[in-house]
Amino acid sequence: MSRVRARRGDLAPPQETIGKLEKMVNDGNFYEAQQMYKSMSARYTSAEKYSEALDILQSGALVQLKHGQVTCGAELAVLYVETLIKGNFPYSNETLDYVRTIYKAFPRIPIPQDLQGDDDDEMHKLSEALAAARVRVEGCSSFLRAAIKWSIEFGAPKNGSPQLHDMLAEYLYSESPEMDMVKVSSHFVRGEDSTKFASVLVNFMGKCYPGEDDVAIARGVLLYLSQGNLREANNLVDNVKMQLNEKQLELPKTDLVQFIEYLLQTMERDAFPLFKLLRQKYKSSIDRESLFDELLDEIAEKFYGVQRRNGLQGIFGDLFKMM
Repeated sequence: MSRVRARRGDLAPPQETIGKLEKMVNDGNFYEAQQMYKSMSARYTSAEKYSEALDILQSGALVQLKHGQVTCGAELAVLYVETLIKGNFPYSNETLDYVRTIYKAFPRIPIPQDLQGDDDDEMHKLSEALAAARVRVEGCSSFLRAAIKWSIEFGAPKNGSPQLHDMLAEYLYSESPEMDMVKVSSHFVRGEDSTKFASVLVNFMGKCYPGEDDVAIARGVLLYLSQGNLREANNLVDNVKMQLNEKQLELPKTDLVQFIEYLLQTMERDAFPLFKLLRQKYKSSIDRESLFDELLDEIAEKFYGVQRRNGLQGIFGDLFKMM
């Protein structure tokens, strides 16, 4: 990375250090190399040679991840972000590209689907695969959560880099062994790719339990609206309908979906009495997920200036701290 260094020390050129450490990893000395990556990058950081430290940490994260050493690679990736902060690197497309490069190196390994449950050996393999998936997700999530926080502090929009939110949402959805669509959706609505979000919802509808499909769609729409983003809420529904139509499918015909469609029409105009009427009429559907009432309170405040009741502001904020 290009940056003017505050002062120079007697450290070796970073490429020399990188070459030696990469050889250690390639030779299978993962733990020893990890300690050297940490100690050498710390020395460059102490000398305020932040760019060199970043080069070492990025190289280390990439080579460790390439060899399947997710815990080591994730640790170096988080140190990379911490060094961005120490060096006061601003959020920029260039720096985002470096972060994206590390993100793309995190393994994507499908969990076996064709194992027979009555075979002890195969169940052991499945258990190992699930444990490894949890390690990958936690490692990548820790890295991207740190990067999002860095982006907020150093020049990204107030909710953090939309691209980083999209990366985290996509990885959580594709790699998590235990699906949490609340987390996935909360990151997508802070991203910039409602088309991708729609494709995730359509995919989820094809494999979720009955009754989860319309809830997932409603959650996405309400999350967008709670951010005051009516345009993307409409785009999400339009994209879901279009992608379902391509598969010769339709939106679920439920009261909850009907409520969402009426709600979107209501948000196009100053019609708070109708908004209240919809909440009353579809209360039983809204009550299917406890989060929905809180989101609707937030929407009423955003669009109609209604003061939220009982000081609940902190609850909704906590949702978006689940990174």
